[in-house]
Order: sequence, then C-alpha cells, then structure tokens
Amino acid sequence: MDCMAQPDGSLVPHLGGSPYNLACATALQGASVGFIAPLSTDAFGQALLDHLQANHARSLLPRSALPTSLAVVQVHEGQPSYGFYREGVADRDYQVADVVALLEASPPGILHTGSLMAMPPEHHKVLQIVAAAKRLGWIISVDVNLRLRVAHDVPAYLQAVREVAALADWLKASDEDLELLGFAEVSLANASSLATHWMAQGCSRVALTFGAQGAYLQVGDAHAQGAAPVLDVKDTVGAGDTFWGSCLADWVRHDTLNNNSLAMQRVPQTLQRALVAAAINCSRVGCQPPDIATLDAGL
Repeated sequence: MDCMAQPDGSLVPHLGGSPYNLACATALQGASVGFIAPLSTDAFGQALLDHLQANHARSLLPRSALPTSLAVVQVHEGQPSYGFYREGVADRDYQVADVVALLEASPPGILHTGSLMAMPPEHHKVLQIVAAAKRLGWIISVDVNLRLRVAHDVPAYLQAVREVAALADWLKASDEDLELLGFAEVSLANASSLATHWMAQGCSRVALTFGAQGAYLQVGDAHAQGAAPVLDVKDTVGAGDTFWGSCLADWVRHDTLNNNSLAMQRVPQTLQRALVAAAINCSRVGCQPPDIATLDAGL
C-alpha cells in the first residue's frame, strides 16, 4: 500500500506496490494475470484484493493474517521517494513449495518478479522459485527497480539483485537502477551499449527507461528508442510498472512469448504503446494504469 504524503503532513493511502502495479497494468490491457503474493486479511488487504479483481487479475495465494506492507511516498517536483515498512507483513508470508506447486499446475507463461522481492533475505526464496520456474519452462521477467532506502546492507542488496537478474529472460531497468549498479555513461544515447550487458548475460528482451527522456527496447537484434510523450504530469508513481506491464501485455496479446522473430518485428509498436501507457499513468495521481481502450485512444 502506498501512503502518499500531503503538503499538510497527512497521508492518503493509494493501492500499489511494484509487482502489484504491474499485475494491474498488464491485466488492464487484456492479459490473463495471477498475483502470487499473499494479501492481508486487514482492511488494506481487502482493498488490494477488490482492486486487483476489478482490474481483471486474480489473487492466487491464500490470505494472510499479517498486516499489509506500507510504503510512505513523498513527491518532490513530480519525482517520488519512498520509505518502507516490510517486517512481519503479509506479502512475505509464503512458502517456496506452495508457489512452485502453483507453477507446476499451470501452463508455462511469464513469471515476473523484482524490486523489493530481490531484497535479502527474501531473494533466497525468489531464487529457488525462479530456478524451479525455469526448469518448468516459464519465462522469467525481472524489473530491477532498486529501493536502496530500505536496504540494511546495500552491497548485499545489490549483489542479490544481480543474482536474480542473472536468471532473467526479459529484463527492465531504469537509468537510476543502472547508475546504482555501477554502469557508466547512463543515457538514452548510450542505451544500446548498456543493453549489451544484459543481452550477453542471457536476456532476449531488454527495456531501459530514462524518465522524461524516453526509453529503449531491444528484442534479439531488433531495437528502438523513443521520447516520452508530453502530458500534464501529476507524478511518476508506477510509471515503470505501467511501461513494463504494457510490454508484457503486448507480447501476450500478439502471441510472441516464444516467438522472438515476431516480437522483433513489433519492437517500435511495443515501445510506443509502453511509452504512451506510462505517460497516461503519469497524468494521474498515484499508479493508475490505463485500460486497453484508453491506451488505444491515446495512440
């Protein structure tokens, strides 16, 4: 749950969290989405479940009696900063075996993870799940989405993120992520060179976002970059989740999960849809991704 700080010091709750935002963004564009993290039985958890279902996504794990995790979000000049409360919370109340059993019972598709799920010690469970998913034929999607403020040991966190990212088939990272991971010359103009690192590591699809500058998308040998559309920006909360969720939805919609050749042909269109989706989200307060009709109308 994102609690948005107001000028008067009060907090206004907004439904959110990176994988949750992505689940909603992807489902709103017509993909079949299941959310694999326990939702609390508290009032926030019920609101999260109701919103997830209203956006046509499903919750796949039993509810937890533990409280909902919270992020306090402060926005300055449109850019959010976060403080997190994540000890003893519902979204960490799961067992590896239960998640693997879900994956075994479903036809292979895309398994997405990243952000705080790569935080030690949680990443040990995530690594086990991802390894099992790969053996079962699932495509692994990772959004780096670093949140250093919640890390007790930053070097250990960065190493954990690298370990999770090393298993990714598809990966998304922001310019801020790249800088924190130690990349040099981080810019949209140098995006092709930056993407080479991840492609050499085994990724077949890489998206790099550069805020107001725009974004870069590479699938196999095909790539494109584009400028961010100019809209009235309220804030950028969930922009990256919306961008990557749009990419995933586009690949699902056009049946390119296991067809890199077809996905390569659509790189410019996939990128443009993702840029417009993120821009629409930024024109709204908090993470409110567009549905497919709104996105189509905005293209």
